[in-house]
Amino acid sequence: MRGTKAPQSSMICLVSPESRIPERHPLRAVKKLVDAALKDLAPVFEGMYSNIGRPSIPPESLLKATLLMALFSVRSDRMFWDQLGYNLLFRWFLDMDMTEDAFHPTTFTKNRERLMDHDVAREFFALVVGQAKAAGLMSNEHFSVDGTLIEAWASLKSFKRKEEAIEEKPPVDETKNPTVDFHGEKRGNDTHESTTDPEARLARKGNGKEAKLSYAQHVLMENRNGLIVDMCITHAHGRAEVEAAYMMLERNDPTRSRRTVAADKGYDTRDFVEGCRKIGVTPHVAMNTGRSGGSAIDGRTSRHEGYLTSQRFRKRIEEIFGWEKTVANFRKTRFRGKQRNEMASLLIGAAYNLVRMAKLMLPIA
Repeated sequence: MRGTKAPQSSMICLVSPESRIPERHPLRAVKKLVDAALKDLAPVFEGMYSNIGRPSIPPESLLKATLLMALFSVRSDRMFWDQLGYNLLFRWFLDMDMTEDAFHPTTFTKNRERLMDHDVAREFFALVVGQAKAAGLMSNEHFSVDGTLIEAWASLKSFKRKEEAIEEKPPVDETKNPTVDFHGEKRGNDTHESTTDPEARLARKGNGKEAKLSYAQHVLMENRNGLIVDMCITHAHGRAEVEAAYMMLERNDPTRSRRTVAADKGYDTRDFVEGCRKIGVTPHVAMNTGRSGGSAIDGRTSRHEGYLTSQRFRKRIEEIFGWEKTVANFRKTRFRGKQRNEMASLLIGAAYNLVRMAKLMLPIA
């Protein structure tokens, strides 16, 4: 018998988002980990807000929303607000009922400064890393390090001389996107800066590649399951990768007597290799035999089987960069300034770890 559509829809519907989410949905395991970390952050949240005045959107909801944007490739705060109105999965993850109004996208902008002032992203990332360590998912001896460029939210046309006090007005017919000819003009970070994002730096990935206004992102990965141990955002320059790697190694278990760190040829420098050895880290760096003066790595390191193992496992760090640039939409940042971009980077890194951890902690059928 053919069914027909009822002309009158139900005016009352007693349905909770919890009942609509499948029991084996992968986001359930992620939500448990996130809620546990946010519970530990409660004292920090208490100190962020006044005891009087109008209640704001809970900071827990803002952090959860940012994680959802990374996990489901939502490109902007406004697009997330639009989906929150009808997406039951998002409402369930944020502990919202069916009748609660979606918070406005400007809520992210108004509260982002408060979250940065209290370094909430770094605290949350550290708690996620602590959960992985407590579950035995992280190695505390073998690591890999690498860096990548994140394109800044600024046009090359905004990259102008620092001493220019008065900008020339573009032609009347080209006020929105004026034509600019850069041929024959020597431009560099010492003499120029972006008027849109002054903290961005002109950088390129390699010889023959185009230069773009960018930030440098650095990741320290453990080699057991490919989880992120530490990460940071710095200004993009020739020494950024080596300096950031050494800094992350120093602030992660510097008292351990035996650790190894794998890296590509870009880290094969005398000062990095010697600096690692001073803090008790064996540098399993790829040998750059083509550089002048030869490689800083010799047979004392490369002869061991562990060196070849580290070189094989270090390539998994590219999976992190690939995930964040495709799934999390972080190939080009949406934010201006180093501090905002580091906050975004840490939350994306936490989202990556949470997805990996949820899979690794699933019971074996």
